[in-house]
Amino acid sequence: MAIKLERDALEMRKIYANTLQECMQENPLVIELDADLMSCMTMDTVQKNLPNQVINCGIMEANVVGMAAGLAIAGHIPFFHSFTSFASRRCLDQLFMSVDYQQANVKVIASDAGVTAVYNGGTHMSFEDMGIIRGLAHAKVLEITDGAMMKNIVRQLVALNGFYWVRTIRKSAVKIYDENETFTIGKAKVLREGKDITLIANGIMVAEALKAAEMLAEQGIQAIVVDMFTLKPLDEECVIQCAKNTGKIVTCENHSIQNGLGSAVAEVLAEHCPTPMRRIGIKERYGQVGSLDFLMNEYELTAEHIVRQALTLF
Repeated sequence: MAIKLERDALEMRKIYANTLQECMQENPLVIELDADLMSCMTMDTVQKNLPNQVINCGIMEANVVGMAAGLAIAGHIPFFHSFTSFASRRCLDQLFMSVDYQQANVKVIASDAGVTAVYNGGTHMSFEDMGIIRGLAHAKVLEITDGAMMKNIVRQLVALNGFYWVRTIRKSAVKIYDENETFTIGKAKVLREGKDITLIANGIMVAEALKAAEMLAEQGIQAIVVDMFTLKPLDEECVIQCAKNTGKIVTCENHSIQNGLGSAVAEVLAEHCPTPMRRIGIKERYGQVGSLDFLMNEYELTAEHIVRQALTLF
């Protein structure tokens, strides 16, 4: 029987803004900095309610990172939001020197993940951001799956210390988790059990992996589906166990397969449990303007593409 996947009632950006506003009301040390994109995450509404805790710093992302690091040193809990492309490429040196090298307590919320930038086009469509940040020594790198995870993780980030990079979409996500689900950063979520192959996904690709598993089941192939929402630190134990249990791995990401989820999983397999694998993701290409359906097909990110690659392992 086909699985029924529905979208969250609220957009991801609204869930982020609502949750962060609650955290700000509970703790006046929580600050949100934005680079002229507040309305894109509905933080403009929060600024009207809490003008001293939401600051529009203008279009100077690298400078905002420096401000966030300074606020952290002064004892505040700064969140910085921008699109993935700007928060990573434009800010890399500041993220290195002012945040990660200093082990500053800064949380970066990077929105419009991968192809979900849609009509903003190639300049705003980052396929390399998590790979860039993954190379920083102390960084924790996550990709949010749905609204329940967003709410839970934002609350965790207020309490946690350190540099966290959180990649997300802005619009409504496919609902994967119940509202009261809990998450441990660095530990994957196994969403479906199987014995023949493992599909390891993150972000919008989790829903595609679940669809693909259903399609494979129709052919008698039972797939494990894993939501690897933490890219760094990767849940190596989960990867190794899945490899031992099924002997075949397919990674699924809305990101470049180079230095992203596919690379991270391949590194673990090469060192601990060599296993045949395929990588679904962006393959040495830049973004372009288009609808989400068009882009998912253009970059071969759909459930059908996952199934096609999975079958080559049999």
